[in-house]
Parts: sequence; structure tokens; C-alpha cells
Amino acid sequence: QLAESGGGLVQAGGSLRLSCAASGRTFSSYAVGWFRQALGKEREFVAVITWSGGTTHYVDSAKGRFTISRDNAKNTVYLQMNSLKPEDTAVYYCAAGVYSVDEYKYRYWGQGTQVTVSS
Repeated sequence: QLAESGGGLVQAGGSLRLSCAASGRTFSSYAVGWFRQALGKEREFVAVITWSGGTTHYVDSAKGRFTISRDNAKNTVYLQMNSLKPEDTAVYYCAAGVYSVDEYKYRYWGQGTQVTVSS
């Protein structure tokens, strides 16, 4: 089971840190990804991290602004988002599965957390 938190309303240029907490089972063998879905749009990949190796990958629009990290002791993955833009507004989901940009490679999903960036 995955649970996101940390979403909210922020002005453009601001920062938020999203958390994805795993419970009920170990996710040590899974990669964890962040995806987002804006209103009226398809869900898109944002970032992914291997649970044990720390290898990461980002969508181009997130490079240099977002940082994905993990704390294995807390069974938690984070997405630090800086220099936020109105186009970052979306529901953000974390998911556990195979290291991939393809959402269909992820088996477990959280319920999502809303991020709204005002201009």
C-alpha cells in the first residue's frame, strides 16, 4: 500500500515536497515512480528511482527542478519540487513496480495528492 502526502497550493516559483510512504509490505525490490495527471489530460511520467540502487530518471520538464530520493529506513520516497510552474498543476501519484517510464509497468499505486501552482 502506498500513500502520498505533501500536496497543496503554492505560488509559481515556490516549492513542495511530496512523500510516498509504503506500508503493509516491503517495497525493497521495486522501483518507485512519480506520475501526474492534469485535468483533462492523460497521466504522465515525472520521475523514477530504483529502491536499492538510487538510480533516477526524470521527464525533461522536471530536470533541474525536481529531485526524487528515498529513505529506505522509513520506507518512503520523496519528490522535491522547486521552481514550480502553473503547468505543474496536477494530481501526483506514486507507484511501485518495474523501473520504467511506462505506467503499465507499475503494480501498486497510491491515491494521489493534488498540487496546484498559482500564477
